[in-house]
Amino acid sequence: MNVLFILNSILLGIGLAMDAFSVSLANGLNESSMDRKRMCLIAGTFGAFQTIMPLAGWVCVHTIVTAFTQFEKYIPWIAFILLAFIGGKMIIEALKSGMCDDESVKLGGGALLIQGVATSIDALSVGFAIAEHTTAMAVVSALIIGVVTFAICMCGLAVGKKFGTRLSQKASVFGGIILICIGIEILLTGIL
Repeated sequence: MNVLFILNSILLGIGLAMDAFSVSLANGLNESSMDRKRMCLIAGTFGAFQTIMPLAGWVCVHTIVTAFTQFEKYIPWIAFILLAFIGGKMIIEALKSGMCDDESVKLGGGALLIQGVATSIDALSVGFAIAEHTTAMAVVSALIIGVVTFAICMCGLAVGKKFGTRLSQKASVFGGIILICIGIEILLTGIL
């Protein structure tokens, strides 16, 4: 472990956190009155998934690599389906409850877990990138990725909250559209 290893892990974390940042932005838009504790819970969920998934990929590379290789082509589809489901649900709930008033729909625990999986499932393939790492190096790299993701998601939530108060009437619909667009982007990037 040296400076280059840490720098690579940070850069990997930044790259992997972009989907989680966008979803955090949408969550902040959707729930502009979110308190600091809730922000930490949401960012912590994304950070935890971004820590676990590369380690799971690393374990797969060292144990069941052929099964993982076959699964890898479905990753963009799974992420798209999960994000489209959550985004569509946000839009439908907003339209059903007449979100033209100033209330926002709180993100439930199940929806947060689905978002965590959807935004981090591509991190499984990072297991291939860190395959040459020792167990200790893989754990440290995954922890750095998780911490970077947490920090980036906190920023996304803060920015979303700031603009969410100004756009509160349409924030849930806008947040749902953002999630669906992220899902489409992940799908197109994975296919192309």
